Amino acid sequence: MPKILIVDDEQSIRDTLKEILEYEKYEVSEAKNGEEGLKMLNKEKFDVALCDIKMPKMDGLEVLEKSVEQGIDTQFIMISAHGTIETAVEATKKGAYDFIQKPPDLNRLLVTLRNALDKGSLVNETRVLKKKVSKAYDIVGESGAIQMVKETIEKVAPTDARVLITGENGTGKELVARQIHEKSNRSKGAMVEVNCAAIPSELIESELFGHEKGSFTSAVKQRIGKFEQANEGTLFLDEIGDMSLSAQAKVLRALQENRITRVGGDKDIRVNVRVVAATNKNLKEAIEENKFREDLYHRLSVILIKVPPLRDRSDDIPILVNKFLSDIAAEYGTKTKEIHTEAVQLLQKHSWTGNIRELRNVVERLVIMSGAEITTEDVVKNTDISA
Repeated sequence: MPKILIVDDEQSIRDTLKEILEYEKYEVSEAKNGEEGLKMLNKEKFDVALCDIKMPKMDGLEVLEKSVEQGIDTQFIMISAHGTIETAVEATKKGAYDFIQKPPDLNRLLVTLRNALDKGSLVNETRVLKKKVSKAYDIVGESGAIQMVKETIEKVAPTDARVLITGENGTGKELVARQIHEKSNRSKGAMVEVNCAAIPSELIESELFGHEKGSFTSAVKQRIGKFEQANEGTLFLDEIGDMSLSAQAKVLRALQENRITRVGGDKDIRVNVRVVAATNKNLKEAIEENKFREDLYHRLSVILIKVPPLRDRSDDIPILVNKFLSDIAAEYGTKTKEIHTEAVQLLQKHSWTGNIRELRNVVERLVIMSGAEITTEDVVKNTDISA
């Protein structure tokens, strides 16, 4: 049953609203002034607060403002007999869901209340989903090598320093980039990913900077590029070592000047973007071979994070295996399978050229192909790992 708090200094208003809302099967509590209302909001979880604006000592807007500051996620519907458009605008700017004049129209009140409850449900669902997504990008492991990566992320994330992440395929470079974004001051903004290896060289500039209508044959409408999409957020340039030299020159300019120009356009567009790049290539070798710009390398590598291969952190394999078993069971809607200690030890001895990605695939294969428990025989029979 949804919980509603009525905050109003007029007893008659509180009585009327309570009678109406209880008839509609809501659980209703009352507060006779703003101070009492704020205390109740801090003590209990209310879905919606119907809050009068004009009250002695602490008015409704102050209650709303303090609730927002204190992280109380109750939806506020402000009510007042002296309402103006300016008051309504101010209330919504401060975080109120809506504004209703006294005496409230019953139908309008109930519709607004239902909509506020729906919004509250969506906010809670979004929060839960964000937690799930954030958990999906956790970096799992307790080895010294991975702890060093985690400590670097903690130090670097709150800054705006550009980061270059290096490591073999499948080591989890994207996870590092995600953690940097999630722990940064830009976490409310977007993290936009560009796989430089997957985009043809002739299209990479349009992908990054956008294009104007008619700038080339297939440009039938204006396109906003990834730099603009990531404004106030993070741009993750994955496999930066595969980017063409002409695109590298434009990326360098964007980093130097914090502005870009769309393909076919002549207008400079200011962007506020934090760039995190990743590569599985040796960029210093690429510089010597004139395949990568040295000045861009120095721009990108303010902070260098090297993600260790799985063979250098084999102590983490038992933890990773258990996580994958749990994740796969959740995906399949089945009970988490047990794995024998000897089977895990066998997995620890493998070289894992595909790193964590390969390990995850092997664990999924074992879940599908094994019986109630995963044994060493299952590992030998269903993989190329020998006992």
